[in-house]
Amino acid sequence: MNLAEQSLFEVQRKIYPRAVHGWYAAWRWALVWATQLVFYGGAWLTWNERQALLFDVAHRKFYLFGLVFWPQDIIYLAVLLIVCALSLFLFTAVAGRLWCGYACPQTVYTEIFLWLERVVEGDRNARMRLDKQGFTGEKILRKTAKHGLWIALSLWTGLTFVGYFTPIRELLSSPPGAWEAFWVLFYGFATYGNAGWMREQVCKYMCPYARFQSAMFDKDTLIITYDEKRGEPRGKGEGKGDCVDCGICVQVCPTGIDIRKGLQYECIGCAACIDGCDQVMDKVGRPRALIRYSKGRVLRPRVLVYSAILGAVAIAAGVSLYLRTPLKVDVIRDRAAIAREVEGGLIENVYRLQIMNTTEQARAFEIEVSGLPGIHVWGENVAGVPAATSRMVPIRVRIDAGPAPASYPVEFTVRALGVEGVTVRETAAFIVR
Repeated sequence: MNLAEQSLFEVQRKIYPRAVHGWYAAWRWALVWATQLVFYGGAWLTWNERQALLFDVAHRKFYLFGLVFWPQDIIYLAVLLIVCALSLFLFTAVAGRLWCGYACPQTVYTEIFLWLERVVEGDRNARMRLDKQGFTGEKILRKTAKHGLWIALSLWTGLTFVGYFTPIRELLSSPPGAWEAFWVLFYGFATYGNAGWMREQVCKYMCPYARFQSAMFDKDTLIITYDEKRGEPRGKGEGKGDCVDCGICVQVCPTGIDIRKGLQYECIGCAACIDGCDQVMDKVGRPRALIRYSKGRVLRPRVLVYSAILGAVAIAAGVSLYLRTPLKVDVIRDRAAIAREVEGGLIENVYRLQIMNTTEQARAFEIEVSGLPGIHVWGENVAGVPAATSRMVPIRVRIDAGPAPASYPVEFTVRALGVEGVTVRETAAFIVR
């Protein structure tokens, strides 16, 4: 076996990221707190005596505070995905992998798991010494405590995730069903495996973003760079550059790369190397920013185009939500009878109107029909629909036997009683004989 073949089977070395403090680390932890407060706390918010954020797949209703979305509102999901994609393009064009370095769930949970690891096992050097030891009582105790904390956090994360699909209070107050239990364990296992064991492997080998990020970079994108002119040659003493070759930038990197070798696809843009290098420069009395974000133009055509499209889509979505009619109507012909003659020589068609009340209040709806002379609804034309509920209402429509046998277009108007402007019109066909 030659060296090239042997390298394919090389064992991946374990990375022991060193704790670092600084401006970028503070920003990263601020986003850790912000994202986790939203994730863990959002499931416990209430609105109108129900869970404020609930994706009730079983009943095909999504609750978002005061809004109720139905399957017919899938366009808003498409808009949300477009906004997320455009935001990713914009942030990447401006400053590289900002999402990866600060807000990606893989980064966030890796930070949390690393913090728990440091609490239990100590700093970088202590963790390395512990792993080299045999199976002593201290090692078994520390490893057991660490994995116990990891598993507890992972299970709570899985429970919170499922709590957005099954009301979390209901989930905790009674034994979960088979599907709930499966997804709690599955999501918990994924969190434990990705953040506890795989870590940088997810970013380097599993995440597709690392592969196509360069397509969104240009010469003005802010990326983390090492000032080679100032830093080289490395070392201490006369004739050496500012880089003292301490290796701190490598030790703090969560993916274990050396930023001094240039930009690499493994770099997630977390800026830990900047904080680490700045601390060393302060100690040796040299200027900061040996490792820094490169200079570039933020306001440039690509950024302006992304911003304009993102702003237009967001404004259009907001206006659409504001003008959204909280009533949906589907008209379905009764298949049992196409048309029939009833008393008085009238022609009758039967329809079924599916009326969806998407508000949080029960409402009554008046049903009218137009489009042919003398056409009218026979019988009760007012239907009550409970809050956030769909109801199928049978409607009989009659006309005089005047028109020639054919199919004629008619229009149903469904109007909410006592509410101004809540009206929906739907067309259907009326068959005469």
